[in-house]
Amino acid sequence: MSETISIEPTVQHTDVPAGKPACPVCGREAADGLVSFNDLPEELRGIVAANAPPGALVSTLCPRCVNLFQRALVQLRQDAAVFEQDGGVLPTPLRLGADPRFTGRGVTIAFLDSGFYAHPDLTQPQNRIRAYHSIIRNDTTTLDEPSVASWHGMMTSVVAAGNGTLSQGFYRGIASDAQVVLVKLAKSGRISEQKIRRGLEWVLKHRAEYDIRIVNISAGGDEQSSYLDNALCRTVERAVREGLIVVCAVGNAGLEPGHPVLPPASSPASISVGGLDDQNSLDRARRGMYRSSYGPTFDGLQKPEVIAPGIWVPAPILPHTPTAAEAELYATLDRAPDNELRELIAQHAKTDRDLADARDMPIPLLRHLITVKLREGDVISEHYKYVDGTSFAAPIVSSIIACMLEANPHLTPQQVKRILIDTADRLPGVEIDRQGWGVVSPRRAVEFALSLRPLQP
Repeated sequence: MSETISIEPTVQHTDVPAGKPACPVCGREAADGLVSFNDLPEELRGIVAANAPPGALVSTLCPRCVNLFQRALVQLRQDAAVFEQDGGVLPTPLRLGADPRFTGRGVTIAFLDSGFYAHPDLTQPQNRIRAYHSIIRNDTTTLDEPSVASWHGMMTSVVAAGNGTLSQGFYRGIASDAQVVLVKLAKSGRISEQKIRRGLEWVLKHRAEYDIRIVNISAGGDEQSSYLDNALCRTVERAVREGLIVVCAVGNAGLEPGHPVLPPASSPASISVGGLDDQNSLDRARRGMYRSSYGPTFDGLQKPEVIAPGIWVPAPILPHTPTAAEAELYATLDRAPDNELRELIAQHAKTDRDLADARDMPIPLLRHLITVKLREGDVISEHYKYVDGTSFAAPIVSSIIACMLEANPHLTPQQVKRILIDTADRLPGVEIDRQGWGVVSPRRAVEFALSLRPLQP
């Protein structure tokens, strides 16, 4: 959360005929008066001093500059992991040490989510979307129409199976060659258990037609209930009995009391996934927990079984949206030489009014504002941003399972779950209730799957 600091401006008298004092930091007139530098918190004073003009003795500054540096301070606190990597986010296969020989070839993952978009990372150079179905009556939307409902499902499917086309392969999923089936559950708002169950029943009906092996559900249920009485949980149990591997996100309320794991993640047969916070780093000693929900469930079952990255996850930006236009502008400005910044901002004044109003600021401060904009929007590039939530941890596990099935198509859902548990890495100092058996290990899971392949006659 942003920290708001309330400071009354101190109006400074000046001999300037207009009667409006100039800010010694940005050089702009301060119609609302100036703020005393000494009234700022110590940490904020340090950022202001570091960005003041060379040789300037700053005793006051305008409220606009105070706001800018407050925002910068918030981002430095929240996104230290990204600043540490020079603004970059590490790709998921690298962070988890995935085996590059296996990319989910020949395996189909079904995604149940709010809506979807035919993102280039799924459709180029070959279209790997095997089917698209909406459970909504009279729904005429297509995969080529970006809408609010398209965001979540587009991101979960690309996190798992995207090939990174728009990043020259850098931000690809672990199962970058897997095929996908997309099942739309809602136009907007919360997804009910009934809708999730209808989507899963459609998958069960068409699993043979599309050779679906894995179902990813990044949506939560309505309320706590026993899996013996819950219709969605019973459908999950049936799906696993019939050979489907069902992967569910546990939710993101682990720091709030009274928010346990709900259906479908509370189903015993599902593979329920919590969130890891790896600090966007390859250093395993820095691994900690994301704020994901955890058990015991209503029936006293331990959930989640495993955890995967639930924060700093690279995901696509929905094309042809205001967010995409802003990301493109920020990324373009970040790359542009100093002498082109003001003209570029003027050309795109309607995209970001805040930048347009600030384009006459000194270049160092303008650069500072652009960096703040990038961080506030979680922007990696014009095509990707970093996201958080167990909604994205679950598809990472689904992508690992796709690689396991590529290595050994004979695995049963029970074997897959057991392998993930047996090869996971426990986090030291973290309660078992929160992490289950620990962090998924893609390379060891695939090697274990290979070891169970039937001997060739």
